[in-house]
Amino acid sequence: MKRVALVPFLICAGCSMTLPVEGQVQSTGESFSGSATGHMDGAGTLTITSNKGATCTGKFVYVTRREGQGTFSCADGRSGPFSFVSTGSRGTGKGTLDGQPFIFTFGK
Repeated sequence: MKRVALVPFLICAGCSMTLPVEGQVQSTGESFSGSATGHMDGAGTLTITSNKGATCTGKFVYVTRREGQGTFSCADGRSGPFSFVSTGSRGTGKGTLDGQPFIFTFGK
């Protein structure tokens, strides 16, 4: 009986949710869009591309049920930390990209 109860958990251990991401570097107006994928284990990745052609990737983890943090790394050499608050299907975040304030939203 216990093995049967574990089967749905094991199947869902690989579950993930991908949501759209939009953001902006506040001081320059450079805008970004892309997607973030969160996994059931509380970790995730994101990929965004700017209107100026820069591609950035990041990794994040949830530190509480609703809050997470991570780091961006861009192909043009920029990088920086970020944090976010999530309702599960959408949220907001902020961080810095080479010291420049960055804000973003995700979900629908």
